[in-house]
Amino acid sequence: MLRAYWFVVMNLALTVLVAGCSKSEGNLPDLGPVSGTVTMDGKPLAKAAVAFESADGHGAYGVTDESGRYELVFAGQNKGAVVGPNTVRITTALDGPTPADYKEPIPAKYNESSQLNVTVQAGPNTHDFALEP
Repeated sequence: MLRAYWFVVMNLALTVLVAGCSKSEGNLPDLGPVSGTVTMDGKPLAKAAVAFESADGHGAYGVTDESGRYELVFAGQNKGAVVGPNTVRITTALDGPTPADYKEPIPAKYNESSQLNVTVQAGPNTHDFALEP
């Protein structure tokens, strides 16, 4: 009986903790659904990490599939990116830790020195990126 009591108490505490740590719908900034495709040298770019960063530092993230298509997610299961101007960074999505001798195949002008800027609208957004090597 005592074991069942502690099991219920611990599950309740865990539920409260998880609910308190997640962003509620009321605390989210205005989001606009964002999807699109990424190509490199005219070919779909698979396994590319696409990140949007708003002017106030909020980020949204997606990874391209085999056809170069991505869809952004913000804070858990919330789809989209913050409405307004965003800087876009595109890098290779690696499985596991980055090797010490790794050289990013996507040019720096698309990631660490990104020159990609878009404006996310309140409704659905399609942002395609045609990268050049």
